[in-house]
Amino acid sequence: MTSDRNALATPATATAPAVSPSAAAAGTWTLGDLPVRRVGFGTMRLPQTGGALIEDAVPRDREQAIGVLRRAVELGVNHLDTAAFYFSRLRSANELINRALAGPSGHYPDDLVIATKVGPARDASGAWADHARTPAALRAQVEENLRQLGRDHLDVVNLRVLGTDSVAERFGALAALRDAGLIRHLGVSNVTPEQLEEARGIAPVVCVQNMYGIGVRPEYAEFVRHCGEQGIAFVPFYSIAAAGREGGTTAAAEPEAILAVAREHGATPAQIRLAWTLHQGPHLLAIPGTGDLGHLAANVAAGALRLTEENLTRLAEAHAPTET
Repeated sequence: MTSDRNALATPATATAPAVSPSAAAAGTWTLGDLPVRRVGFGTMRLPQTGGALIEDAVPRDREQAIGVLRRAVELGVNHLDTAAFYFSRLRSANELINRALAGPSGHYPDDLVIATKVGPARDASGAWADHARTPAALRAQVEENLRQLGRDHLDVVNLRVLGTDSVAERFGALAALRDAGLIRHLGVSNVTPEQLEEARGIAPVVCVQNMYGIGVRPEYAEFVRHCGEQGIAFVPFYSIAAAGREGGTTAAAEPEAILAVAREHGATPAQIRLAWTLHQGPHLLAIPGTGDLGHLAANVAAGALRLTEENLTRLAEAHAPTET
C-alpha cells in the first residue's frame, strides 16, 4: 500500500531534532478510516513503576501519569495503545486516559485513536486468569473497556491470542460487536500468518500487533512485508525492551551495531531501535511506552531519525546475524 498519505521520506542523513520533537515527523498511516501518526504511545507502563502486569506492582503517581499522557498529545501523538488488564493496585491505564484526555466534559481530542485489546484477563488482585474465549466473555471485556474509557464505541479492538488454534469463534464474536456499532475496526495480536488469514476471512483486519524488533523474531520479516502488501498496519510491541518484555529494557549490553549507529546520529540505542522499526515499511507503527517525560520526548524524537542504507545494513546484521 503506497500513497503520499502513508509515505515516509528518507533523506540520506539526518539526526533527531534538538528541540520540540513532534510525532508528525514520522509520517502517518490510516487504520481503516482513522489516520494516525506512526509514533504512538503504549500505556502498559503507566499504571505502575517497574515491571508491568504483576500482582505487587508499585502504583505510579497519578498526576505524573496524567502529565505524561497530556504531554504525549501535545507532542502530536494521536494513537494510544491500551487494555483493561493494564492496571496496578491503584491505577488503571484506561481510567488514566479518561481522566487525562477526556476530563469532566467527556470529550476526547477529535483526532485521537485509542486501540485496546481483549482476550487476556486478570482478577482484582492482578493475578492472571483464563483468557476470554467465549462470545460472552469477550463482550464483557469490550464493555469494560467502554466503561473505563467513557466511550460509546471503541476505535480499534485487537484480539490477543495465545497458541495457534483457530480464532474463528473469537474473532467472529468481535465482528458481531463491530456490526452492532460497539467497535469501529478490528485487529489481531500475537498471531501466526495463518490466524491472520482466518480472521480476514471473517471481517477486515486493520492491524497486527506482534512482538518484533532488532534481534527479536527475525523470522517475521516476510510476515511484516505481507501485512504491508495487504494494507495492514504492523504494530510491534517490546520494540525497545526486546527480551526485557514487561520488565522494560535490561542491563544486558546492546549490540555494537546499535551502539555505533546511535553514536553516528547522536541518539540513544532506544531511539535507534524505534527508528529501525519505522524504517521497515510505511505500515509499521511504533507504540513505545514510558512514565517519564524525558523518555517520552526522546521516543517521539526518534520518529525524525533518518537512517542511511549503511546504517540499515549494519542493523540488519544485528537483527538476523548470518551463520559462519
